[in-house]
Amino acid sequence: MSFVDHIRSCNRHDLAGFRPFVVADSKVGWVRHGLAEHLRRWPDRFAVSLDRVALNDRLDGFDARSAAIDEIVPELIAAGFAKRRTGEFYPVTNRWTEPPLLKIDRGIVIAFGCIAYGVHMNGFVRDANGFHLWVPRRSPTKPNYPNMLDNMVAGGQPIGLALNENLVKECGEEAGIPPGLAAKAKPIGAITYCMETDEGLRPDVLYNYDLELPRSFQPRIVDGEHAEFMLWPVERAARVVETSFDFKFNCNLVIIDFLIRHGMIAPDHPDYVELVNGLHAPHP
Repeated sequence: MSFVDHIRSCNRHDLAGFRPFVVADSKVGWVRHGLAEHLRRWPDRFAVSLDRVALNDRLDGFDARSAAIDEIVPELIAAGFAKRRTGEFYPVTNRWTEPPLLKIDRGIVIAFGCIAYGVHMNGFVRDANGFHLWVPRRSPTKPNYPNMLDNMVAGGQPIGLALNENLVKECGEEAGIPPGLAAKAKPIGAITYCMETDEGLRPDVLYNYDLELPRSFQPRIVDGEHAEFMLWPVERAARVVETSFDFKFNCNLVIIDFLIRHGMIAPDHPDYVELVNGLHAPHP
């Protein structure tokens, strides 16, 4: 295998199995045909046709739209269209900078194929021997991707928080990084991909940050998200990404981006252009 296998894996999908999900005349997601047909039982909430699912236009405004979906989440879970309610809400919008049309529980975002936003941070140390990345291992009790390797800090972007506020919060909760140090993280770009999963479609946007940490800094396990933190030479992290699926799927992309930006994947790499383009794949 190689780096490009992660790019291809995260951009594998077949839209023939989906219908657009429309809110206020704007396509904001993709719904599998089975879920679309299930939604016909709520004609006061959804207008379902063969080529799309639209939230009923009579549901006017953020609160009414949000409630219309949130009230049926338990039944969608019972019917097997989602795994669980999280109580954490994501904005439904095609651009982070635009006002959301509604909010939706994180647990059903994939079922409705809406864009999910997140923040990911590379925590690194630099010395005479080069770069070293802090690599955590996810807790074995995590409901998603237990025991897999991760980026130092990563989290979904809930509604009501600015990106930098969420990053500082996640830094404290996941790695014990104090706010003053976390605030020094530098935004360095975004990664986009669209991945089909058992639950539905994931058209994700990851806002990425780099934080150079003092050699004396030692991350702490605070909220139990991680089982351990390891400080690896960047060459080791690169080798693991290039030869395995040990990292959580989208964390591979964040590390590939780091390697490209710091010249560790050079322009003469045979897959260089596909890697660069694949990190910024357009959403359908």
